[in-house]
Amino acid sequence: MASPVPPATAPQRRDRVVIRFAGDSGDGMQLTGDRFTAEAAAFGNDLATLPNYPAEIRAPHGTLAGVSSFQLHFADHDILTPGDRPDVLVAMNPAALRSNLGDLPAGGVLILDTDEFTPRNLAKVGYATSPLDDGSLDPYTVHRVAMTSLTVAALEPLGLGKKDAERSKNMFALGLLSWMYSRPTEGTQRWLREKFARRPEIAEANVVAFRTGHAYGETTEAFAVTYEVAPAVLPDGTYRQVSGNTALAYGLVAAARRAGLPLFLGSYPITPASDVLHELSRLKRFGVTTFQAEDEIAGIGAALGAAYGGALGVTTTSGPGLALKMEAVGLAVMTELPLLVVDVQRGGPSTGLPTKTEQADLLQAVFGRNGEAPVPVVAPSSPADAFDAAVDAARIALTYRTPVLLLSDGAIANGSEPWRVPEEDDLPDLRVEFATEPNTDDGRFLPYARDPETLARPWAVPGTPGLAHRIGGLEKADGTGDISYDPANHERMVRLRQAKVDGVAVPDLEVDDPDNDAPVLVLGWGSTAGPIGAAVRRLRTAGHRVARAHLRHLVPLPANTEAVLRSYRTVVVPEMNLGQLAFLLQGRFAVPVESETKVAGLPFGAAELAERLTPYVSKEQVPA
Repeated sequence: MASPVPPATAPQRRDRVVIRFAGDSGDGMQLTGDRFTAEAAAFGNDLATLPNYPAEIRAPHGTLAGVSSFQLHFADHDILTPGDRPDVLVAMNPAALRSNLGDLPAGGVLILDTDEFTPRNLAKVGYATSPLDDGSLDPYTVHRVAMTSLTVAALEPLGLGKKDAERSKNMFALGLLSWMYSRPTEGTQRWLREKFARRPEIAEANVVAFRTGHAYGETTEAFAVTYEVAPAVLPDGTYRQVSGNTALAYGLVAAARRAGLPLFLGSYPITPASDVLHELSRLKRFGVTTFQAEDEIAGIGAALGAAYGGALGVTTTSGPGLALKMEAVGLAVMTELPLLVVDVQRGGPSTGLPTKTEQADLLQAVFGRNGEAPVPVVAPSSPADAFDAAVDAARIALTYRTPVLLLSDGAIANGSEPWRVPEEDDLPDLRVEFATEPNTDDGRFLPYARDPETLARPWAVPGTPGLAHRIGGLEKADGTGDISYDPANHERMVRLRQAKVDGVAVPDLEVDDPDNDAPVLVLGWGSTAGPIGAAVRRLRTAGHRVARAHLRHLVPLPANTEAVLRSYRTVVVPEMNLGQLAFLLQGRFAVPVESETKVAGLPFGAAELAERLTPYVSKEQVPA
């Protein structure tokens, strides 16, 4: 006999919620989480996400190696991280439960697909007894839902096979969570029909599964309470949800349009940078050409050739690919052409942890070329900031005629957040002037004559009459660009290239120090911005005086960096490496810097980082 429909109650208000969907890599957890995120964004919540992919391409079904998860933090206020620990864990099988249960706090909500807790699946991950029966889940609020069988039963009238029907169980889970958190449903149903428009039977199956999950929440007594997270108050503007890789791709296109140049991407697919290639390949209508090369070296070679030909040349990669590209980066330094080299960092060394995040390519980016080959280095701080960082990197490359390294990482690339779409007039004017005629009084063209302010050399499009010049990796003679082995000329050219990079205009380092009396500065770069900001909030709430600052420009550093460092008794640099920025700062400025490091393939948690910072701020809380 069916359970009676519980009486409707008003949703309970929550200011923030962290949900984690976890299951087998074939269970559609990334799609489920991304869709819930899209509805949260449309509703107006502030949000941050952390997808976590298995490194194995085809790990055995139901094993720990094959677990995929997606964590979403959404709130009615400004948030900075995807959350430390989930309030709600949806585990689609025993492997997902075993991998993620340790992160769920006591009292947390646990939703399990009981159909998957078979003796065989339990044995695969080392459960001697079923956690459904042995009392190990007593500390949690557990909801046992036969998601697979309920989905199959709901789809039986559609005539789908059992395996095809089971693939829709992730939409059952999405429907259930959408009901629990008062999410709108029309957008998801419309999106499913659009996504599977070429296979209407699959579209209908997913819609029915989604509705079934939603109805299950409405009609079962187990879920008697719903929750609501109100929209966040954000500055006026047009917003959309965006991932770091998508924002970076949009930034590249925007920069090319503002420069009046075609955009050329030469790239070899590599995790976690491949989505930049995928996104740009869909934007051909904006003057974008994408070339999927046969290897990393061919990708950067093609991009550099496009730069020589008058395009905004871009190549994308991750750490292993960056190592392969470095000789060609040196060629770009020698030829002094604008080129953007995007490194979406992942765990290393070698092929390392392809789907996990890290910040360990900084020293490679700064020093990883033969000879003195200086390159500006720019790092976004969040998914949305990847757009601005890409535009900024293009500004530097085009203005100073230099390759620029753009250091993203897996947490930024795969994470998402609301992005305020800028007005076109708010973007910088990046138009460049190509050389069109000789630049000497006697009618000659000097390809290495320099702008007195930027030290940039002329950019001459091949085929321009009278402006032919020699291109290659051998040392250039000052002015003429001829091959030169003269010692004095080499010294001069080395120092000119260094001076050009040192002279790149970057804004001063801004410090968040509300009372201007904090004894401790927490300084970060890249994706540590969110965890540092959240940890500092916690410390200030606890009464500690602590300042924070974040570096976008790593080469050259802002002009006031040394003065800022010397303004604080203690400087702490959290990094997802073994202290590479701390090493650079101490070597450059001879200022003591404390390192807090993590190389676990996961970003810092806010509580974790606050705990690590507490000893520094506690011992310094004395009058300045």
